[in-house]
Amino acid sequence: MSLGDPDVLLDARELEPPEPLVRTLEALERLGAHEKLLVLLPREPYPLYRTLELNGFSWQTECRSDGTVAVLIGHREP
Repeated sequence: MSLGDPDVLLDARELEPPEPLVRTLEALERLGAHEKLLVLLPREPYPLYRTLELNGFSWQTECRSDGTVAVLIGHREP
């Protein structure tokens, strides 16, 4: 996965916890089998990683120079 080609973008940098996690999970429920969700966050989302692992998603994380953490999520390949 490349962080540059998401199908859905969720900018959660200004949201208070647990809203970023809640909105990410809602977006994942609607994510198509071959679509990718890019979530922009103000910090590393450690609780999200375990949830993704348990629910069959793969992800890539990029820490950007402005402090933003970008997480690109997609369905795990069979």
